[in-house]
Amino acid sequence: MTNPREYVAVETAKGGLPVTIRALHDDDRQKVAAAIRGLDRESIYLRLFSYRDELTEAGLDRVMRFDPAGEIVLVATIGADVDERVIGSARYVVTSPGMAEVAFMIEEDFHGKGIASRLLRHLAIVACARGITTFEAEVLAENRPMLAVFERTGWPVQKRREGGVVHIELSLPSTT
Repeated sequence: MTNPREYVAVETAKGGLPVTIRALHDDDRQKVAAAIRGLDRESIYLRLFSYRDELTEAGLDRVMRFDPAGEIVLVATIGADVDERVIGSARYVVTSPGMAEVAFMIEEDFHGKGIASRLLRHLAIVACARGITTFEAEVLAENRPMLAVFERTGWPVQKRREGGVVHIELSLPSTT
């Protein structure tokens, strides 16, 4: 993999759902906006640690903008062409040499289908190719499904709880 902006893989999620995991494209803006606007307040809270009532253009700009030198965004989609729909996303941001912070967002209708696990695995493929050895994440302690995603990888994981937040450090395998 030479260009992370061209990354694409096809997966089958639980229940036989065909899902494409691919790099975020500049022309995904409206698809991403629709996915974010479709999230319920609780999902937004679990992802952002605060409630938000609306998605601003500035907020959408932040979601869409990334520099592949230190940040990668993958989306999970269903359908194709004009019917393609973003159902999830994963992002890593390099925080120090060899380490990157990860974050995920999955549309409620697709919780429990293994979308976050698949996004995590593909994000790790991209990260390892770019010299990242460890992912870190801040997860609300009440977000048990996301904590389970990290545990199910089978990769070495360290957890530290501070109040209602669990800090995760996940060692990536040398081959993913």
